[in-house]
Amino acid sequence: MGMCIAAPEKKLGYIHQVSDSWRAFLLLSLCLQLASWTLVIYWSRSHWNNHPISQALQAHIQPSHPSWGSVAANMNTEFRRIDKFATGVPGARVIVTDNWVLKVTTYHVYMALQSECHVTVTESQQHQLSPDLASPAQILTFRVGSINPAVKPFDIRLNSTEYPELREKLHVPIRNSANVVIGHTISELFLETFRAQVDLNQPYILPSGQEIEPCIGCMQVPANTKLVRLCHIEGSDDDSECQQCFCRPMWCLSCLGRWFASRQDQQRPETWLSSRVPCPTCRAKFCILDICIVR
Repeated sequence: MGMCIAAPEKKLGYIHQVSDSWRAFLLLSLCLQLASWTLVIYWSRSHWNNHPISQALQAHIQPSHPSWGSVAANMNTEFRRIDKFATGVPGARVIVTDNWVLKVTTYHVYMALQSECHVTVTESQQHQLSPDLASPAQILTFRVGSINPAVKPFDIRLNSTEYPELREKLHVPIRNSANVVIGHTISELFLETFRAQVDLNQPYILPSGQEIEPCIGCMQVPANTKLVRLCHIEGSDDDSECQQCFCRPMWCLSCLGRWFASRQDQQRPETWLSSRVPCPTCRAKFCILDICIVR
């Protein structure tokens, strides 16, 4: 019908006058329409039970979720939470919730239950995205399999810088079958050194009767750090720029380390450990010697 309007000189509206090639084109168009509607009608039967996504959901039916609709409702509930892990381009999104590993592509949704799946690193690729980058980007490929025979294995890809966040969200161990070396970012190396240095500092004894609250940064682990001005005791410099912080323990060591790193000159990582940053709560300046683990 569109070609009848776009090319009226062809007189395509008169089927008996057109050539065999145009008749074949019309037959192909009608067959595509018929096949498409037949497929849609087949999918919609029995409340869309034959649709590929609903069939993938049916593989996860359990006594607690007796239908694929309840499985989808549970998945939607977890997807709305802010603590999920999500990455990837719109055509291949990777989402990890408390109980699900999802890969959302343009035409399908791959899913695996965390309690039934196993994740394996299968490949690593180096990409020099631009000459300005200090190091190339490392893209990791993971194979997500399941002990459920109805769930087909699928691959997910993400940057190595996102690997620690993925590992933290997954409840299953990640295997490395190809002996892939996963590179550490500067921030990860700094956090390891940061933790080691803080462990050497004097601990802070929590007063009796005071309760430890959850970290206000991640709200997942207890706040286990306290800022106490100790650098004037550790060193001989009495003119230290550090200030006394009177905040109660409010941050965990990981969140405080990330805050410390985020306030540094990213082009000069060699100065990070010797720098001073403001307290994220009261803005009193402190250095790494002033961070005490709460006992």
